[in-house]
Amino acid sequence: MNNKRQHTSQKSRHVVEGKQHISEEKQHIGQLFDRIAGTYDGLNHVLSLNIDKRWRRKAIQPIRPCGQLLDVAIGTADLTIELLRQGKAEHVTGIDLSRNMMAIGQEKVAKLGYQSKVTFDYGSAQQMPYADESFEAVTCAYGVRNFANMDEGLSEMYRVLRPGGELMILEFSYPTNPLIRWGYDLYFTHILPFVGNLFSRDRSAYNYLNRSVKNFPYGEAFAGHLRAAGFADIQIKPLTFGITTVYYARKD
Repeated sequence: MNNKRQHTSQKSRHVVEGKQHISEEKQHIGQLFDRIAGTYDGLNHVLSLNIDKRWRRKAIQPIRPCGQLLDVAIGTADLTIELLRQGKAEHVTGIDLSRNMMAIGQEKVAKLGYQSKVTFDYGSAQQMPYADESFEAVTCAYGVRNFANMDEGLSEMYRVLRPGGELMILEFSYPTNPLIRWGYDLYFTHILPFVGNLFSRDRSAYNYLNRSVKNFPYGEAFAGHLRAAGFADIQIKPLTFGITTVYYARKD
């Protein structure tokens, strides 16, 4: 009985220490993504078998076309480019804490002739330099789990969104099917860090990505955070066995 209690205590301590570690890493998230920016796109597409492109295409389809759209954690601009391809916005403003990721995004946008339609801003999602109700829609793909304070970031999204405006968040989640969940966990725990290190020479960054997915409150748990920020009409749509999930919401 004592051994069982001791094992439970050790497990709880490791969970707490893990959360503290990931919280510390998020304080320097821009630097982390600066380090892996050069290999990020290629690894994403290879490791996901290009499914990530389909996820983005599908996630933004329900968004109504608008004038001004904010893409939070714009990174290398994959989501922004898809938004423009589908005619979802006349102009996209993107904000990110990684200058190197945005530099790659700017090159991609210019190559496609979209440079006049996109503005890249360096800054934190938790303290955005935009006036209240500046945008008709806000999107974020695979960025929310990297916020140092997720609730502050969601509150900022709500603040800059106009009444009636749409929010779309695309983020990793965990499958409910036990077999798929086992394979998914194996992939994120062992394969992703190994391959990430092989190509980027930065195992710690890909270990962080693994931990960030495991610690993210997906599904109804995340919907609770959206409600607390003030959002309404929340919809949750898992994709590909629940490997990733799209969240839609609206500002009243």
